[in-house]
Amino acid sequence: MWVYRTGKIYTDTPIILYEYQRTRKADHPREFLKGFAGVVVCDGYSAYWKLDRENPDIIFAGCWTHTRRYFSDALKALPKAAQKTAKDTVAYEALKRIGAIYHLDNQLSDLKPDDRKKQRQITVQPLVEAFFAWTKEVQSSGRLSKGKTLEGINYCINQEETLRVFLNDGEVPLDNNVTEGALRSFCVHKHAWKLIDSIDGAKSSAIIYSITETAKANNLNPFRYLAYVLTVLKDHQDDTDYSFIEELLPWSD
Repeated sequence: MWVYRTGKIYTDTPIILYEYQRTRKADHPREFLKGFAGVVVCDGYSAYWKLDRENPDIIFAGCWTHTRRYFSDALKALPKAAQKTAKDTVAYEALKRIGAIYHLDNQLSDLKPDDRKKQRQITVQPLVEAFFAWTKEVQSSGRLSKGKTLEGINYCINQEETLRVFLNDGEVPLDNNVTEGALRSFCVHKHAWKLIDSIDGAKSSAIIYSITETAKANNLNPFRYLAYVLTVLKDHQDDTDYSFIEELLPWSD
């Protein structure tokens, strides 16, 4: 299930779209994003790198939460005996540095995009510069031989270009957590619905989740919204003019 949505908090009409595809190939986002020009916030999946090389109109921005996860998992994996010295680890230092970046950026959330961009470059960029200088120093020092921490350091360095994108665009968030949240709701429910055990069922569920999650994102009660939409639609079954649908969209007055 592929999930696409509008920006984090900087839009008046949030839209969440689910699209079922049988594979994870780059062909699917390539088709979906055809004609799109702008920034796509995503994780470091290789399919996006492929699209980034192909399409000069799209800029892919990295997700700092995915970056953070490697180091968080490294600390969780520490044996109990090593928990007392966790603060001396590279993973702990990485989390502290990423946390400082988030802390400063969160303070800019109420600003307009242009002002947020300016303040990011004044206050947040020095922390980002220091972070990548530190990761490269750790990588070259040979302190780490294997494990989640080294994977995290390598991930940061490989994704450096995408992880810096937010510094040059006030509308780009630090992560794609809101999309992950939309995907999580599907993952939680998928075992409860028997219709999802077929291709047609998966496609149908993608439509249903697109409607209900977009309704929720626009502060509507999804049950009442669906009931209203279905009530109105039954009076338009023979229509050839579909302009009335504009009045049924979740952000319509």
